[in-house]
Amino acid sequence: MTDRHDDLEAFTPYLMNRIMARYNKGVEAALKEAGISVAQMRALAVLHESGPCTINELSVLTVIKQSTLSRALDTMEKAGLILREAQDGDSRFRRISLTEAGRAAYDAAWPAMLTMRDTMLAALNEDERATFNDLLLRIFHDIRQHDF
Repeated sequence: MTDRHDDLEAFTPYLMNRIMARYNKGVEAALKEAGISVAQMRALAVLHESGPCTINELSVLTVIKQSTLSRALDTMEKAGLILREAQDGDSRFRRISLTEAGRAAYDAAWPAMLTMRDTMLAALNEDERATFNDLLLRIFHDIRQHDF
């Protein structure tokens, strides 16, 4: 009979989930000092990297349910971090973009994200990190349900 704990640690989705849960706890603590939630940081990072997008696109790219994301965006808009504007004159479709204050918040919080990434990957050398990222991207592209 095998040890069930060993079985779970050999089950890749379980292991990935545990790793990300621990990573997210560390990120949450680091971002709290900057006054930004994890959901807000995800939105800031995606908008910084991808530029303006709709809430549907942002929901997919941040991996946050729309209802949760909408509440985070409300807070961010009140804080002046983002701007929501009607797209093509249609108020039903709004593009979300970063403001200068949003860019500054991203710039202030991003170093904490890099530190947490480096802590998570400390056991890997530079080549192993690149290989690991390449493997994750291959898996991601195989299972994604969107073109972005």
